[in-house]
Amino acid sequence: MAHNINYNEQTGKHSFFSVKQKAWHGLGQIISDYPTSAEALQYAGLDFGVEKRPLFTYDTENFAGDPDTDIIIPEIAVPDFFATVRTDTEQPLGVVGKDYEVVQNVDAFSFFDSIVGGKDGILYETAGALGKNGERIFITAKLPDYIKVGRNDCIEKYLFLTTSHDGTESITIAFTPIRVVIKRRFAQPYQQHQNTPYRQRDRQAETGA
Repeated sequence: MAHNINYNEQTGKHSFFSVKQKAWHGLGQIISDYPTSAEALQYAGLDFGVEKRPLFTYDTENFAGDPDTDIIIPEIAVPDFFATVRTDTEQPLGVVGKDYEVVQNVDAFSFFDSIVGGKDGILYETAGALGKNGERIFITAKLPDYIKVGRNDCIEKYLFLTTSHDGTESITIAFTPIRVVIKRRFAQPYQQHQNTPYRQRDRQAETGA
């Protein structure tokens, strides 16, 4: 079972944190106290910026050149398409259209804060980045109420936020009884609530222009 959690080679850490309970994969940072959203951003290794940069490709001469002996320079601009790039690692996250607007991780978390932050009993419990370069991020907040099943069984409820930097997804917020710690568990609540989540469509979510 692949966890798909991003590994940051600069820091030597996986981009994930969890409060008290270790995830099955044993990766990321385990902390003892519930953090603020700003602290969660740091613990999960999500305190990086994203920039939208122009795309270039090679002309015939450069494309046919020998990289061992020639200076290869991409000189042809690709119109209406851009690359999203992490500013800390200089890794590309995706290709997007000219109308795409970057939502920084700190702004996504602040938006989540405006919905759940500061309310009694709301606890940030996991956060992380998925993908080879960390193109998809998430955070989950534990809610104070329970779902009671039968006489004695209580299921905890969570609210999770996710967004991506590759143009495939806008900000999405949904309820789930599942604690998000890996890619598969991330997909489960998303699929279960795909008809009911809140989506912030203030930017282009497709790669087209």
